[in-house]
Amino acid sequence: MRRSSGREAQTEPLAAVVAVVVVALALALYVGAFEANLPGPLDRDHAETAADRIERALTAGGVARPGRLSAALDRGPDGYRVNVTLTVGNRIERAGPAPPETADTARRRVSVRTDPGRVEPGRLEVRVWT
Repeated sequence: MRRSSGREAQTEPLAAVVAVVVVALALALYVGAFEANLPGPLDRDHAETAADRIERALTAGGVARPGRLSAALDRGPDGYRVNVTLTVGNRIERAGPAPPETADTARRRVSVRTDPGRVEPGRLEVRVWT
């Protein structure tokens, strides 16, 4: 029976650390090169962000004011076109150019001031496209 000296298959600690660092650097370079070749992100989430901003611009005390609709168009993302529709019962108010079918859309339920002292449930729809 052969006795081992206890040093078989062992590596110096410094060499092991260097090997781990080299593998980590190689992996980081690979991931960086791979990421650079991926297509850009899809711009399909602008409507949600724009809807949040537009809702804040339209509302005072949690109630949307239809008179502020045109001014709220400035809250859309830069470089994109925006259409805002506020629906209350049979009444529909729109601001902005007519959107294409492919526009990114976000909808919110809002309370809308219809007359002084009168608030009704409504729907805010924001469409964003390039």
